[in-house]
Amino acid sequence: MSVEKEKMMSREEIYDGQIVHLFKDQVELAGRKAVREVILHCGAAAIIPVTADGKVLFVKQYRYPVGEALLEIPAGKMDPGETPDACAARELEEETGYRGTLKKLGYVYTTPGFCNETIHLYLATDLVHTAQHLDEGEFLDVLPIPLDEVWDMIRKGQIYDAKTLSAFAIARDALK
Repeated sequence: MSVEKEKMMSREEIYDGQIVHLFKDQVELAGRKAVREVILHCGAAAIIPVTADGKVLFVKQYRYPVGEALLEIPAGKMDPGETPDACAARELEEETGYRGTLKKLGYVYTTPGFCNETIHLYLATDLVHTAQHLDEGEFLDVLPIPLDEVWDMIRKGQIYDAKTLSAFAIARDALK
């Protein structure tokens, strides 16, 4: 069986929010019709910031949808017209108070079954301390964790955030 592209026949806007835009699409594939609920997202960048002494700067913040505080790499959504590189540099400084040399690792689709969100992944080195500039309503702690300890936490299932796990899987060779 070959994989064919679905053709959108119609689109109905359901919701337009600050983060997501929800549509109900009527699609056709091989003569059959189906409904697809689709969330459009502007995209994001996530960064693994590594200090000169081999610590990774994590952020810990409460995530309302899952009802718990998660340990994550710094990340955030792109502003309209912003490039992934610019977003990564901005989010790194906003959330951690550091600037650095960015190396693009790749990208991941977070939930391609219903959302087009793409998170661009970066490694940041040569960090220079500046000042943290959190967005209004953003509360987080910055936690420097030795890289060896990070790998142990991943093996033990102590990090649950998908973008963080994906970034470390992609960056594994670069972090040796």
